[in-house]
Amino acid sequence: MAGDWVDSGDNAWQMTAATIVGMQSVPGLVILYGSIVKKKWAVNSAFMALYAFAAVLVVWALFAFDLSFNSADTLVPLLWGKPSFKSLGQHFLFDAPNEAVKFPNATFVFFQFVFAAITLILIAGSLLGRMNFHAWMLFVPLWLIFSYSIGAYSLWTGLFHSMYPTIDFAGGYVIHLSSGVAGFTAAYWVGPRLTKDRERFPPNNVLLMLGGAGMLWLGWSGFNGGAPYSAGLIASLAVLNTHICAATSLLMWLCLDMMVFGKPSVIGAVQGMITGLVCITPGAGVVQPWAAILMGMLSGSVPWLTMMVVHKRSALLQKVDDTMGVFHTHAVAGLLGGILSGIFGHPTLCVYFFNSDLNKNPNPIGFIYSFNRKYYQHVDGYKYTHTGPVQILYQIFAAMFIIVLNVVMTSIICLVIRVIVPLRMPDDALEIGDDAAHGEEAYALWGDGEKLELSKHGGSQYEFEDMSGLPTTKKTAKAEA
Repeated sequence: MAGDWVDSGDNAWQMTAATIVGMQSVPGLVILYGSIVKKKWAVNSAFMALYAFAAVLVVWALFAFDLSFNSADTLVPLLWGKPSFKSLGQHFLFDAPNEAVKFPNATFVFFQFVFAAITLILIAGSLLGRMNFHAWMLFVPLWLIFSYSIGAYSLWTGLFHSMYPTIDFAGGYVIHLSSGVAGFTAAYWVGPRLTKDRERFPPNNVLLMLGGAGMLWLGWSGFNGGAPYSAGLIASLAVLNTHICAATSLLMWLCLDMMVFGKPSVIGAVQGMITGLVCITPGAGVVQPWAAILMGMLSGSVPWLTMMVVHKRSALLQKVDDTMGVFHTHAVAGLLGGILSGIFGHPTLCVYFFNSDLNKNPNPIGFIYSFNRKYYQHVDGYKYTHTGPVQILYQIFAAMFIIVLNVVMTSIICLVIRVIVPLRMPDDALEIGDDAAHGEEAYALWGDGEKLELSKHGGSQYEFEDMSGLPTTKKTAKAEA
């Protein structure tokens, strides 16, 4: 029977994991972005995420998947795959990605799509409140093709998988370091928000923001739990480590906020949650839970330090208007997680994840275990190709590659786009926000956050009779005068 090689359990889990990762974006980040910004930017911010999700899927299915994962043929060996347009064909979609994976390519293509989509949506977090939506429409497919696909291929299929084996379990570098660096670079080229928006940018709905953040947190079960491509031991460990690190990081960030600022910040707690989730991602299935706790403590403190202290003292960080602080929550936390994964990556767990196909590739080994390499080689029966700090050097080398790739490609893309359309909305449109950009507003409220006194009947004391925007009472008083 065709497809009798498919493991229904693995396939079901992989499709479930892909779906909940997709829900991190739609509706998770749609809700989070639409709620955490000023009221006048709620629609635009949410719509940037929704558009990116749809645009990435179409480009991904057509040829970006091949650019990212086509190991049979390449445009640039070890760095970039070659489009074959086969990912829409039945025969390809019904085959297995490789002999070790027990679900079809159709599942694999969809699973990898949701990772690509959320990367673009995370970049949007740096650009909220001023980027021209038409420029964003061009940026999404161009960045997917010329930046994301190169990073994904290099880390998961090419150079840093075979020659310099780098521990990046579920995209700490490919997704989070990339989005943080690319977002910061794009924010530099797009330019800042209006000065008054930079100085005061209150969330329009904190409770709804927490709802989006909660979907992001729980969706990470699929993000990291789906990375082993099977519903086995490593998936279970990855899910547990993910939530341990996130909770520890949230509490650490909260404690620092209370010690320094005297009050527990809700937005700060969300930031700490995100940095914990990001930090554990490159090592979720290859570190032990005690290491996940240590990683959570560091992810709740190091990005806090860069955001609250270093940022205020750095001329470059002050100049670039990174709306959501994506540089700190994703670039800093992703880099931190990658280096810590190179320190804490357990040899046996690395074998389970990286080398289930019987020792075809060299095996990464965490720094703290590398000095006892011969013991683990004897226990596992696998060879380990380095000792001492080599794995950390691999982690740093891969990180530098991702950083340079995203600075260069993001800059080129932005410079090309601004020849076609402006990257930034004009100031008069920025004063208005959603209504100027889309002709729509998020809430049927008068003004931009003004509080209206209520009558004894529970409604506004004003009544609007036409499109002038002036309350009836004021117009009547003016006419009588």
